[in-house]
Amino acid sequence: MNRAAPPAGKKTSRPRPPLWRRITVRVAIGLALLVLVPVVTAGSALRAAYAGSPADDAVTRGRDAVWLGHAWVDGRRGPADLAALKRRLAGTGIRDLYVHAGPLEHDGTLPADVYRGAGRFLDAVHRELPGVRVQAWLGDKVTDRAGGPGLYLPSAPVREAVVESARQVLRAGFEGLHLDVEPVPSDDRDFLALLDSLHTAVRSQGGVLSVAAQQIDPLPALHRAARTLGSKKWWTQRYFAQVARRTDQIAVMSYDTALPAETLYGGYVARQTALALQVTPRRTDLLMGLPFYHTDDWGHQSRAETAAAAVRGARLGLSRQDRHRERFGVALYVDFAATEADWRAYRGGWGTRG
Repeated sequence: MNRAAPPAGKKTSRPRPPLWRRITVRVAIGLALLVLVPVVTAGSALRAAYAGSPADDAVTRGRDAVWLGHAWVDGRRGPADLAALKRRLAGTGIRDLYVHAGPLEHDGTLPADVYRGAGRFLDAVHRELPGVRVQAWLGDKVTDRAGGPGLYLPSAPVREAVVESARQVLRAGFEGLHLDVEPVPSDDRDFLALLDSLHTAVRSQGGVLSVAAQQIDPLPALHRAARTLGSKKWWTQRYFAQVARRTDQIAVMSYDTALPAETLYGGYVARQTALALQVTPRRTDLLMGLPFYHTDDWGHQSRAETAAAAVRGARLGLSRQDRHRERFGVALYVDFAATEADWRAYRGGWGTRG
């Protein structure tokens, strides 16, 4: 039924909503703006970071690495697989193989039978891939309570057990230790103490110490905000520098960003590269991780986090921050999930040697 028109000369007005509702709406709008404005600003900044062209000489320096799965040291991979790997690496800048030889037990120890096929693999690599180093990739999740399901780094006996595990793999013929324990909260002193002990032990046996590093705060104090939500994802730039000073090589896990688009992800890698270059000592190799895997979940969108975007982002960051730095490379994660497109992106975008 149509409503009757109001009498001429009179204005209609809607009743005002209650005060509490008006306040709620205003608060909701304010909170939305507080979230939306930084998100839009950050998105614009990341797209801008991905714009432009990398320098022509921002290409491989022959210091790249690839993470290899456990199948190489437990007998599942054989001579034919190594021949295929040799063809895959020919002409690239890959110098280091991070071969999964763990995981560590929660008390820091390493059962020798976990990497029972390492001797044969190491002999074959030295024969077929001269000049390529093989590092033992050891890791475990970190727990924040004694007796919890993971490494409890405040425990001195646990840290010493990890050091002994490092000595153990070096005695087995590995040329270095690649440590991947996570998540480590920013400013964790126990992790730094572990690295101090590891560096001394590894270097005394002629090896190199490498570490898989968490990402750097892309915004000031983001690690604190994230920690209130239960995440230990980011380190401060200062803490990243403290970790880098205690290693021979640091590889940034620059993936699992939850970003939805290649331009955003590539810009993020460019920014991470610049932040890491600013504080990594010149004697330390800095490697930026490339996603060579394609699982999809809330933290990783494979359509956005592509190897091509990561390569271009790393080149842009290098070009802008420290174009002539030699101790720089990329690290490919991980061999058993990689596609032909991933390898083409690495070779075509980062270049070849020889």
